[in-house]
Amino acid sequence: MEKLTIKAKLENLNNVTEFVDSQLEQMELPMKTQMQIDLAVEEIFVNIAHYAYSPEDGMAIIEVELTEDPRVVITFIDSGKPFNPLANEDPDITQTADERKIGGLGIFMVKKSMDKVSYEYKDGHNVLTIEKKLEAITE
Repeated sequence: MEKLTIKAKLENLNNVTEFVDSQLEQMELPMKTQMQIDLAVEEIFVNIAHYAYSPEDGMAIIEVELTEDPRVVITFIDSGKPFNPLANEDPDITQTADERKIGGLGIFMVKKSMDKVSYEYKDGHNVLTIEKKLEAITE
């Protein structure tokens, strides 16, 4: 497992994405899978940067584990305000953007594109974990 500890600020999003992508390079993933993972990482880190410590600053830990089955398990840890993004009801995507309540669409996309998303509040930390089964590019 590889770990990155970084200040939870929007300007660090590229560092976070590059860290995750560097762990996935060896897998030679299909573009669709890589984009789904990048989008999920971006959505979760941006939420931490915007809301976890607001108006203060704080740290985020991103852990990336590649398993043998193969799958990637990415865990986001922060010690900000307790918040379970999975507890909110999914947005009604049949409504237009004007009709729909603001918020929740990003985490909805994460839940739809990942194979597993889980949250726990443990020892004063928000711990959000996403998992995605990986398939290498086939010739």
